[in-house]
Amino acid sequence: MSEEFKKYDKRGNLIYYRNSDTYESWAEFDDNNNELSFKNSNDYGYWCKYDERNNLIYFKSSHGIEFWHKYDENNKQIDITEKEFKQIERRKLYLNIKRSNRFEIMDI
Repeated sequence: MSEEFKKYDKRGNLIYYRNSDTYESWAEFDDNNNELSFKNSNDYGYWCKYDERNNLIYFKSSHGIEFWHKYDENNKQIDITEKEFKQIERRKLYLNIKRSNRFEIMDI
């Protein structure tokens, strides 16, 4: 019979698991309980990124699986390419920089 040890974060997400059969796993979650990363003792892992509506927009696994998504105005998932994903991310960064510069000027 296998014994188990589990550790949870303050929001109740399982962040560490170990059993007596030497299996272990680790997970990381954001403030919205979205799983950001997972890794286990079998050398498998994955990483995720989410948009402001908590939709999965990026996934990459240690087995070579990788995909990108965006969502339309009805929150319907649309598959996109890596290039499209990077353009969206750059646009968000630019708008955030532009927005913060405008507010800095207003504070003067």
